[in-house]
Amino acid sequence: MKISTAEVEKVASLARLELSEAEVEHLSKDLSSILSYITKLEELDTESIEPTSHVVTMKAPLREDAVSSRPSPDDALANAPQREDNYFVVPSIIE
Repeated sequence: MKISTAEVEKVASLARLELSEAEVEHLSKDLSSILSYITKLEELDTESIEPTSHVVTMKAPLREDAVSSRPSPDDALANAPQREDNYFVVPSIIE
């Protein structure tokens, strides 16, 4: 499939890209070759191939969600610029 320079310029305009004439010409050739390759791939018989998201079976490494260590309130607030009881004091942003 051939991609024209007009199509490349239209997509560049939609994407708000400024391309030189040389870049438009280069992209037109590159995109045409990519689409030619995809056309070749469409000729393959994939009816018996099951769709996959990964080539190999993968499992996410999960661990139990448990607290391993908890600092004391004094340790957690030791470097706080301001504190009140066991809380950080932050400037109000809503009036």
